[in-house]
Amino acid sequence: MRVAIRPPKLSDAAVYAAAVRRSAEHVGRWNPVEPDGLVDLVRRQGETLRTFLFFDTEDGGLAGSCNVANIVKGRFCNASLGYNAYLPYNGSGRTTEGMRLVVDRCFAPENAGGLGLHRLEINVQPENEPSIRMAKRLGFRHEGYTPRMLFLQDAWRDHERFALTAEEWPGI
Repeated sequence: MRVAIRPPKLSDAAVYAAAVRRSAEHVGRWNPVEPDGLVDLVRRQGETLRTFLFFDTEDGGLAGSCNVANIVKGRFCNASLGYNAYLPYNGSGRTTEGMRLVVDRCFAPENAGGLGLHRLEINVQPENEPSIRMAKRLGFRHEGYTPRMLFLQDAWRDHERFALTAEEWPGI
């Protein structure tokens, strides 16, 4: 693997801010650009939100990130994934590698260090072709279309919904 994943730490704030600023034009087409948001993100980590940063194993640079959000346990065992690829790593396959590691962690049992989830969703704006390709590369199936799902870039944005269950994931 060319990346390793781990939860964010407060000491990552400068590296995170630099990666987000460097990638602002790329990331900002689809997601909020918040270079100074790591402190708040670390504070919000808990039962319903887990974040993973993807670090390049060769040079140590921050290649990407994934939020595992809206985690619900019990009979649902579901969460939503949102991810970003940071320059200069975008397009190198490192985000795909990081996402595979995140999905493995999400589906792994809690007693093995995982989140013990059964189902994951990825919601993507229809025009975000790179993220749609990512969802499909990971084996997520298209489940539907949700109009006006999220308020982003000052407007309610439509999303395509993709999902995957633990039984469909080859890593488990």
